[in-house]
Amino acid sequence: MTPPKPISSGKLSGSRAGTSGPSRPALLKQMNARELLSLLRNNNPCSRADLVRMSGLSAPTVSSVIEYLERKRLVNRLGPGNSSGGRRPDMLAFNSDFAYVAGVDLGGSTIRLALANLDGSIVARWTVSTRGNRTPPKIVALIHSGLQALLQQAKIPRSKLRALGAGAPGVTDVRAGIVLSAPNLSGWHSVPLRELLEKKLKIPAVIENDVNAAAIGERWSGSAKGISNFVFLALGTGIGSGIVLNDHLYHGSDWAAGEVGYLLLPGEEVSPVLMKESGALEKALGGNAIEGIWRRVNPGHDGTGRLRATEIFELAARGNTSARKLLRSSAQILANAITNISVLLNPSLIVLGGSLGTSEHLVDATRELLDKNDFARPRLAISTLGAEAQLHGAIRLALDHVEASLLP
Repeated sequence: MTPPKPISSGKLSGSRAGTSGPSRPALLKQMNARELLSLLRNNNPCSRADLVRMSGLSAPTVSSVIEYLERKRLVNRLGPGNSSGGRRPDMLAFNSDFAYVAGVDLGGSTIRLALANLDGSIVARWTVSTRGNRTPPKIVALIHSGLQALLQQAKIPRSKLRALGAGAPGVTDVRAGIVLSAPNLSGWHSVPLRELLEKKLKIPAVIENDVNAAAIGERWSGSAKGISNFVFLALGTGIGSGIVLNDHLYHGSDWAAGEVGYLLLPGEEVSPVLMKESGALEKALGGNAIEGIWRRVNPGHDGTGRLRATEIFELAARGNTSARKLLRSSAQILANAITNISVLLNPSLIVLGGSLGTSEHLVDATRELLDKNDFARPRLAISTLGAEAQLHGAIRLALDHVEASLLP
């Protein structure tokens, strides 16, 4: 699985002033190697003649670069392929097992890890509860233990693990690798998670907010594949979003872009935005809010008093009057929030994820309301990755880091 176009963080790279870069022939060779490796990955397997045709490079240049990539063990020869009438071509394949990466989905109550090859194919998984082990050192120790278990499970040498990507549930300074605040992880304030992981694991680590990681996952292999402007909106106990504009993941000046759970609502009491407290939208549309409203209007004499939010929406679809009223009011709040997002950012797509966002009843009711707008009516899609979105995004982050170092 390779992305149609990578999401850029917007950072610029290049040699520093006063340092000398590679010579022009060496630079051209590097550029050709990157292009051919990308073509090979996207058209795996193929022949040298295929690479000549697709790249426009000369046959001698392609042969020279392929030999270079073979020496670096990034390309494997598969032997003769099928003939179309002439000599059978030698087939080539990208060596996706050359190295591996790990992805981490750090949740409020569980850690999920996955090990993947350079094609992004997951080869092993591991999950552990964090109950009673939520301090940063204990979390890092659990991740270390999980990686050791994954490597043993997949029979992969430790030396082949090249990078780790992690999604953390809170405001995260991506550049410094610091989790500024994670309300679901008590005591997590200004935690240097990247530094802690790299010191313990001895490999590079890339840290991102978990909802942003989910947006990266959806852009790579989910509902937003190939979309340049979209918002991933996670609706569950909490509410957050990941914003992709012109193929760039937008973080904001203080890394808090996308904290839409704090959107103010008309008619609600106005209060300061406090990081340690739920925001106005979250208090009105989060899973706990919907279930609390349901319990107040439905004491539960018929056995429905303790339903989860998604179960309430299922009950609405079956015709329950109180549940239908709550579904309509929830859809109106969501439609208003999406309209506000749309008039500011004008995304072509909103991907809805989380336990509530994947409710077809809520999405359908919201879509009907948005369709009444003349504009600010983006296409709605339910996440195809579901709970896997954060993990896929973490893997993609680690792959981006490794791919940048394959051909330095």
